[in-house]
Amino acid sequence: MSSSLATVAYIGATILFILSLGGLSNQSTALRGNLYGMVGMTIAVLATVLGPQVTAAGLPWIIAAMLIGGAIGLYAARTVQMTQMPELVALMHSMVGLAAMLVGVATFIDPEASKGFEGAARSIHEMEIYVGIFIGAVTFSGSVVAFGKLSGRISGSPLLLPGRHWMNLAGLLVVIYFGREFMNAHSIAEGMTPLMVMAVVALLFGIHMVMAIGGADMPVVVSMLNSYSGWAAAATGFMLSNDLLIVVGALVGSSGAILSYIMCNAMNRSFISVIAGGFGTTSAKPMAAAGGAQPVGEVTPITALETAELLREAKSVI
Repeated sequence: MSSSLATVAYIGATILFILSLGGLSNQSTALRGNLYGMVGMTIAVLATVLGPQVTAAGLPWIIAAMLIGGAIGLYAARTVQMTQMPELVALMHSMVGLAAMLVGVATFIDPEASKGFEGAARSIHEMEIYVGIFIGAVTFSGSVVAFGKLSGRISGSPLLLPGRHWMNLAGLLVVIYFGREFMNAHSIAEGMTPLMVMAVVALLFGIHMVMAIGGADMPVVVSMLNSYSGWAAAATGFMLSNDLLIVVGALVGSSGAILSYIMCNAMNRSFISVIAGGFGTTSAKPMAAAGGAQPVGEVTPITALETAELLREAKSVI
């Protein structure tokens, strides 16, 4: 497939992804939106695999990886219960973060990937690698913890460490400092140390961030991690000079952030507070024991028709 044909296929896939997001905004069009997304992803994968950047020597490896990944995904989709869907989504987000980390490291150690970059262009390329690995690491570890909380493998109670916000700030300063060291490195071996230190700090940051959020806020966390995975994909697109990854990553990142904000408003939560952690509980408060206080007052029966009429006439329902 020529480069021009691959570009046209990428444009078509991008349009289908946008239509997919639009279809998912309504229950009556959700099935059609899913179909748009499936067709768009099929076109994107075929255009990438058959594109000019894939050599004949690498094609068998790609096909083998696609078969293995497709088999695992098909098995998971057929066996997972609908009530376990948030867990599956969180687990899939972790795969996106891990992929962004691996692609970033591979791009950094591959001398061919940085060939032709000089001066400011090289600095921008290295910054893309550093930021991509950072976002990928936070997404990976945070998604694994979210999966553990949703599946009951990790307690849903928020882990509130003393001075946790200062710890987050210290971790951010460490990431910035080693980012400077990475940008000033003169060789791959010299730059690998700050890169690995940043990756470890980012992994710990992702764990600490999600552990500090209670189980009641996990839906918002999954949506937020969805946004992170989109930005990780966009960063990967910059590293690989892949326009489709950049556009799709931006779509997923922005839509995930908007959805998280909407969910926080619906749950009467502050978006910043949820991100910072320390909010939410494992479950609702238990009801009073059988021997405790009982409801008082007179029971007033109401029929279904009367209820419907009250709802129809109501200006606000809480």
